[in-house]
Amino acid sequence: MTKILIGIAAVVIGWFVYTYNRLITLRMRAKEATSDIDVQTKRRYDLIPNLVETVKGYMAHERGVLENVTKARTEAMGIGGSALEREGKENALSGTLKTLFAVAENYPQLKANENFLELQRELTDTEDKIQAARRFYNATVRDLNTKIQVFPASIIAKMFGFSEVKFFEAASEAEREPVKVKF
Repeated sequence: MTKILIGIAAVVIGWFVYTYNRLITLRMRAKEATSDIDVQTKRRYDLIPNLVETVKGYMAHERGVLENVTKARTEAMGIGGSALEREGKENALSGTLKTLFAVAENYPQLKANENFLELQRELTDTEDKIQAARRFYNATVRDLNTKIQVFPASIIAKMFGFSEVKFFEAASEAEREPVKVKF
């Protein structure tokens, strides 16, 4: 009888330790994913001034577009905080970049400029990496939030103060709409 109780206690303790460690692992993955987003957005911030300088000479009539890109970059960088806290500004920056590339279609010499093409490729690649990092973050958050809510893991989560984490999502209806470009 004692061996059975010891066996049951060992299984319960083992499950408890496994569940707690799994919650910690998921929380760390969410932090890692946020850090990945920060790395990619920093890369985008670094590429934008080069892009604006390259485009300036060709797009003299499109000052407003260039100013919007610069303003959106400054606002996104200036807000500080985590990637989640900058989400709205980051989405606005992505929108201004899409507008810039759409307007660039009207400038054949610009589209042929090797520096512009390389910067456009790099920014597109960076945008793709940001989106992939956000998807990874959301998948990790989904796993963590599910683990926190399901019984009996929810008991351990509550005991140790684990709480649900917010997903990345479009902040407003306007951000869900495709970018509209008017010439």
